[in-house]
Amino acid sequence: MGRVTTDTRTVDTPAGDARITWHPAPHPRLVLALGHGAGGGIEARDLRALAAALPPLGVTVALVEQPWRVAGKKVAPAPATLDTGWRALWPALAGREPGLGLVAGGRSAGARVACRTARELGARAVLALSFPLHPPGRPEKSRAAELLGSGVPTLVVQGGNDPFGKPAEFPAPSEPRKSSASRKPSESGKSSVSLESSVSLESSGAGYGLLEVPYGDHSFAVPKRAPLGQDEALETITGGVAAWLDGLDPA
Repeated sequence: MGRVTTDTRTVDTPAGDARITWHPAPHPRLVLALGHGAGGGIEARDLRALAAALPPLGVTVALVEQPWRVAGKKVAPAPATLDTGWRALWPALAGREPGLGLVAGGRSAGARVACRTARELGARAVLALSFPLHPPGRPEKSRAAELLGSGVPTLVVQGGNDPFGKPAEFPAPSEPRKSSASRKPSESGKSSVSLESSVSLESSGAGYGLLEVPYGDHSFAVPKRAPLGQDEALETITGGVAAWLDGLDPA
């Protein structure tokens, strides 16, 4: 495996300095910008996995740190402030690979930001990792309107045991094309998840698909006794996202 190269850029926004860490593809065909959640940064396991897996497949990945995180604060600001920072970052994200489609995304609070701003910013699509459908134990406080209002093709990747919303709690996704997850025994005798994961591959329109990561919590951690290991859970994410990105219409 070749040496992984990254570069970092600081961007001034009305909410303070933000930071973009680029994971460039050798031969880019698409750009994916990913923001972090309210409880952590770009070191999240799903963000790291996507930044490692997608560039060899032609997808440049930008991991975005919001100003509050760059400033070392421990509490995220109000959603409107997060949106302001993301909007101000967008020209820097779009200018990296002019002419290529730019997919907005993020995990948890970052997924909400991407959904709320996608249409106005002209995002090609939205990748929503661990979308917080509702606060834990408060299903009546649904944020489904944000998800359904993105206005662009959207993929939700959700842990099967996410307290912020289990897959069955989400509105029924649109399914123009769907492949079925298959589980097969590995050489070690443990079950493994095929990369042909259950995911709606949106080829047109503004519907959304849902990819479940079995047994995963809000951070996609899986219990040690689960039938699949942590590496297999991350492969479900990276394989499903790669397939979905391949299914997007060219910009």
